[in-house]
Amino acid sequence: MLESLNQKFINLLSKYSDDKMLADEYWKEIKEHYSDKSRYYHNLDHIASMIFELETVKSEIEDWNSVLFSIFYHDIIYKSSANDNEEKSAEIAKNRLQKINLSYTQINKIYNQILATKKHQLSADSETNYLLDADLSILGKSWNEYENYTKQIRKEYSIYPDFMYNPGRKKVLEHFLTFSNIYKTDFFRTKYEFQARKNILKEIELL
Repeated sequence: MLESLNQKFINLLSKYSDDKMLADEYWKEIKEHYSDKSRYYHNLDHIASMIFELETVKSEIEDWNSVLFSIFYHDIIYKSSANDNEEKSAEIAKNRLQKINLSYTQINKIYNQILATKKHQLSADSETNYLLDADLSILGKSWNEYENYTKQIRKEYSIYPDFMYNPGRKKVLEHFLTFSNIYKTDFFRTKYEFQARKNILKEIELL
């Protein structure tokens, strides 16, 4: 998986720069951040899963390369005790991508897509909606997969005792239930909406 992601990123970057040292440097940074020992869910497996989910609907995404960059960078900064992870991740993406032959329009799109993963609100941009849905695809998986995800998230927030974590987690889950649709696109809504709501309700009961 790691080698596959590595190659995917190198191939992506090579479309905008022939600087192989820079490509290796960027990949090393991504790998180190996502492989941090504090990451149990927001790691390279999550990146691979998002790409896998979106490759199914690749024909619906016009600017596939920008979406790929957004995936690789959207959680490059992730600290459970912080509330500005998305902003910092977007800034890193912008800083790195300004050094290659990527247009301002693409960089701005990637920046905004990463920011959109903070609140997961419906976007006027359909490609952003596909990105958001892939990011939340785990919510609609089987209960066994979902339960494993909840354990991974709990480990990422292990600095908090249950009496602090449980109400916070419940608030996040209830926030998703306030959406008329958790998933913004027809494809992911049909695939995951029913099971996602079922999983969320079950987790709330268990908290």
